[in-house]
Amino acid sequence: MTALTLIRHGETDWNLERRIQGSTDIPLNDTGRAQARAAADELAVEFERLGVTPIVVSSDLARAHETARIIAAVLDADAPILYPQLRERRYGAAEGMLVADYRARHGDPGLPAEGEEERALLRARGVDALRRIARDVRRATAPTGVPVIAVSHGGFIGELIRHASGDTLPLVGERIGNASAHRFVVERDSLRLLSYTAIAA
Repeated sequence: MTALTLIRHGETDWNLERRIQGSTDIPLNDTGRAQARAAADELAVEFERLGVTPIVVSSDLARAHETARIIAAVLDADAPILYPQLRERRYGAAEGMLVADYRARHGDPGLPAEGEEERALLRARGVDALRRIARDVRRATAPTGVPVIAVSHGGFIGELIRHASGDTLPLVGERIGNASAHRFVVERDSLRLLSYTAIAA
């Protein structure tokens, strides 16, 4: 069993403009860096109370990796380990499009854009990624159980919340906020959701 906290990266300019990012490699803006530091400060209090230093892992996209580096520095943890499997959902031709325009053209949910990753494939990739991370951490730290902080992306995290909640969460009208924390337990054959944080869409 591995305790894993999924963190969405801090804000980017495309987030601010409400544009679809997907696999496009957009960097954090100054607000995003401040959000990452604030999230790191909250996590530091939690892990200091537990008396443990977590392992930090991250998507290899710049916005997630920088968020993870900020968190690792505040927690005095090792540099983040990169897992490309934690990348955001690919949106193909829709990347760069305003969210409102995407919804008007494709529905929510609706017909995918050309080259868009199917939700079922995203879910399978996400579950496999968390299991792989948990397995790698157990092998590296056995017999001690070390918690994990994984920095990823809103669409990716939302799909794992749907999977772990039997498609009941997030609620209609909710979205995954920048630098928000979502707690899971990863077991050999299951993924349990302990808590999630969402904001109004």
